[in-house]
Amino acid sequence: MGSDEKKRMAVPTANILASKQKEISITEFFEKNKQILGFDSKSKSLLMGVKEAVDNALDACEEADILPDVFVRVERLEDDEYRMVIEDNGPGIVKKMMPNVFGRLLYGSRFHALRQSRGQQGIGISATIMFGNISTGKPARVQSKIEGEDSVAWGMDIVIDTKTNRPIVTNEEPFTWEGKGSGTRIEYYTKGRYITGKQSIFEYLKNTAIVNPHAKITFVDPDNKTFVFERATDTMPEKSKEIKPHPEGLEIGELQKMTQSTQQKTVRAFLINDFSRVTARIADEILKETGIKPDRKPSGLSRDDCRDIIKAIGNVKIMAPQTDCLSPIGDTLIKKGLMHVLDGMRPEYYAPPVTRAPKAVNGNPFTVEVGIVYGGDIPAEGQVTILRFANRVPLLYQAGACAITKAVSDVDWRRYGLEQRGGKGVPFGPAIILVHVASTKVFFTSEGKEAIADLPEITEEIGLALKLCGRNLKSHLRKRERREHTRAKFEIVQVILPELAKKTAEFLSKPVPDLDLTISKIMNVVWIEPGVDAKKKLRKITYSVFNYTRSERSFRIHAQLPKEAVNLTLFSDSHFVEMNDEGKVAWDVKDLAPAAHTTISFELTGDMADVFSPDDVYISGINPVIVMGADPLPGDWGIKGIEVTEIDSEEEPVEEEEEEEETQEVLEDD
Repeated sequence: MGSDEKKRMAVPTANILASKQKEISITEFFEKNKQILGFDSKSKSLLMGVKEAVDNALDACEEADILPDVFVRVERLEDDEYRMVIEDNGPGIVKKMMPNVFGRLLYGSRFHALRQSRGQQGIGISATIMFGNISTGKPARVQSKIEGEDSVAWGMDIVIDTKTNRPIVTNEEPFTWEGKGSGTRIEYYTKGRYITGKQSIFEYLKNTAIVNPHAKITFVDPDNKTFVFERATDTMPEKSKEIKPHPEGLEIGELQKMTQSTQQKTVRAFLINDFSRVTARIADEILKETGIKPDRKPSGLSRDDCRDIIKAIGNVKIMAPQTDCLSPIGDTLIKKGLMHVLDGMRPEYYAPPVTRAPKAVNGNPFTVEVGIVYGGDIPAEGQVTILRFANRVPLLYQAGACAITKAVSDVDWRRYGLEQRGGKGVPFGPAIILVHVASTKVFFTSEGKEAIADLPEITEEIGLALKLCGRNLKSHLRKRERREHTRAKFEIVQVILPELAKKTAEFLSKPVPDLDLTISKIMNVVWIEPGVDAKKKLRKITYSVFNYTRSERSFRIHAQLPKEAVNLTLFSDSHFVEMNDEGKVAWDVKDLAPAAHTTISFELTGDMADVFSPDDVYISGINPVIVMGADPLPGDWGIKGIEVTEIDSEEEPVEEEEEEEETQEVLEDD
């Protein structure tokens, strides 16, 4: 045995291991675990880079109140290498901040901000640069120009030093960016594989256009084909506001950290000023229950003190977090986005989208939105398409692990007109289901941000929204079936009876009798027939109302119109009664005689005119059983004082037990 070997044996194993231990930078960790960030396959890696850059572009534009205009190019080079270009018209990035924004992981402005945004972790775009550096050995080229800088823009090449998580900048230079007011352009090289289909870059951009109808997105694919998703509306999404943490769901470690970093001098001031929804009265209740003196310094609180405060918070009634930190898409714009992108499929029906009232999970406010599109050229074979979104970002991977898919699978869709084997699982039929979850903190299953964690609070809210939207679909299918049946009966009556009356009158040499009242007695229905005359951004809506019953009828017709599209013709109609702040309109039809008819007409103009569906009309003040073409006014319409007239002896009620059960189920869940 040599002397060197004896020396090695004399050194304790722990010391040998200690000599090999060293700090690992966050960049180095993700370099060796790229799959955590979503770079776990060639096709997915290509998509993830585009996704992170486009998300950042949309966030930047919205924060600066700029209607987004985003350009994406994917250029195929060789050996699975691609040149990627993403450019926006946002506010730009200050020169000295460009290296850190693009060349340093976990660096950003949104991580500590409690408000809804697409990018929250400060990993995405720098991880994209890092993956491109690693896979091709080439730097990324970043260019940016801020507003008010005349014609001066800055460009630089960036490589990330994975040992130190610091950017290495070369070729830094100013240049003149002709025709550019402000904006940012990133160009990088990466290994990947371009695919088409459900998990493609095209699909991601198309879905992004659906939930961001205020954005224009231009895409040039590797075959040099250009696709343009035009801006569907100039209406910007409502800005989300940053809020303070809500005490609900607070962990001991989080509270301890906050007590050490607060600027407040007393515990009472700390509770009031560093949390949302904690008033002076609530702070006093918390401190009274814990026995902690209000004037104690927050930094002097022990672990047991923090534990007692958290326990007291659970016993004190505190208002739910405020919701102005969220920016939901909204019913109108969800429908507008779907119509704008899916119009080529010519869907038969867009169910009125549902936006749930905000709730909170672990102190983080969230809201759920759902839309359903049915029929037309949507394939009837196979399972329905589920479009999943979180904070306006499409989720294309890990559908099976997502709370949205689980919630869709748990609904009994057979009750709403879709096929579902065994009453469980993703339904079958010609439908597209859109689900959007907006939150200050989306609980993803991984850093790749591909699926929402199955938290009971979130899954339950998605389920309730799906059921409400499903009821709208079911109502449409029932209305369509009943209308077709009644129309066939009506056509038979209108053809056979007049012909029979004519022949009989000729045979008896008498005048042909007026059959209007006879037809009304046979039909016994109030018929509301919608009509649309569309010319570009002008839509003339007409409701023809026929009284095919034996009695004089008075009732009220209701619809919800996009207020942005309303013009003076609405108010000049003689039947018009009122329109509220939500765009809910009412018209009165009074003393409509048997066999008589009347019309209601108005015009809608502008970008949002086509959002209104004339079939979405409601009625009150009359037994809905004898009405064809309008649904009973929903109980949540928000209008008081409306009564349904008693059923006439000749009017037989229709069984509605199943629908009543569904309504009661949703109300009980709420």
